Amino acid sequence: MPVPAPRPAEQPVALPDGGLTLLVIEDDPGGTLSGPDMAAMTGAAGKPVRIRTARNLTEAARLLTDDVQCILLDLELPPLEQAPGARTGGPCEEKETPADELETLRRVLRLAPRHAVLALTAEADAERAAEAVRVGAQDYLFRDELDGRVLSRAIRYAVERKRADLAQRQLTETRLRAQENARLERGLLPHPLLAGSDLRFAARYRPGRSRALLGGDFYDTVRTPDGTVHAMIGDVCGHGPDEAALGVSLRIAWRALTLSGLSGDELLDTLQQVLEHERADEEIFATLCTVDISPDGRSAALCLAGHPAPLLVRPGQAPALLPQDDGGPALGLLPGARWPRREVELGDAWSLLMYTDGLIEGRIGAGNRRLGQEGMIEMITRQVKEGLRGEGLLEAAVAEVRALNGEELTDDLAVLLLERG
Repeated sequence: MPVPAPRPAEQPVALPDGGLTLLVIEDDPGGTLSGPDMAAMTGAAGKPVRIRTARNLTEAARLLTDDVQCILLDLELPPLEQAPGARTGGPCEEKETPADELETLRRVLRLAPRHAVLALTAEADAERAAEAVRVGAQDYLFRDELDGRVLSRAIRYAVERKRADLAQRQLTETRLRAQENARLERGLLPHPLLAGSDLRFAARYRPGRSRALLGGDFYDTVRTPDGTVHAMIGDVCGHGPDEAALGVSLRIAWRALTLSGLSGDELLDTLQQVLEHERADEEIFATLCTVDISPDGRSAALCLAGHPAPLLVRPGQAPALLPQDDGGPALGLLPGARWPRREVELGDAWSLLMYTDGLIEGRIGAGNRRLGQEGMIEMITRQVKEGLRGEGLLEAAVAEVRALNGEELTDDLAVLLLERG
């Protein structure tokens, strides 16, 4: 469903004494790093630089542990050995030669994608050195100019540049993911079809712990040609992409069936068949609440399939739940189940709040006490008295539920509000 969050950039482990470990890949590393000036080489703040040496990529792969922060690669390294783990045809098999003069570097970058890499070459080979940086090395060094001071500075620069590159890549991936998820949200969350109706619509959706763009909750609202406004809200048990996909399937099926003229028991029976065919296993079920509001807006027909009843708010009256004692079972639990359709009076002016259990199952404080329907009624009653309606009412309700919980909600949450007058 949603684009997965990029994994955090794993930085090489810092040494306890603040020093650095350098892995040198060269056929004669002792020759390049010999001399008293190299022995005194230090990293940042005078901390020591530890040196490991490898004569080929096979040795390098074995020595590339988490405490290595930087790699110094000699671009003059002879033709590569077969990569570790590759097939071999026998003792007489020829060694693999690089596809181009920087193939060794490309393989090191694949071997150590999160490590800083320095390219070592001769001064006369400046063009190849510059190309090495374009390929992915953090910097290059000329062998004839190499000493402890130059190498120390180059290592510190390379390590910091690599950290900055990884942080920038992480930022770019996060931004692209957010943009893609916004496009997914526009495509997957419903657009209410209420043209011609005087009812006002508002909705809020929040997946549990923001694990994903969508959870298993779903809702929708449409107006049919006879003027009836149909609203529904539901909840697929569980969390994750499979449940989210099933919720979207049920929502789309509900819209298609409603626009084709089905309602009540016949509609829910068909939705149950959709769920049975689409669910990942037989333990998956979904709760559902549907409300069909008459063309004059004064009455409605209610169907409950294991779902909490909507909350009706009317001027001058205490908010109250619609009848919920004669609903049917959740979809997917009982073959051949039936769902009674109950007529309810709404009146001239009203607000109807439909919700999933994510709104009422959050904790109150650090204990195990849940908000529950009674707590929700008290909360909505107070917020209505404060003059909140529509989008403002939903925003305040969701914010207060999260605040009472003390942390991000564990369950998905969907709230739908229809208002008249």
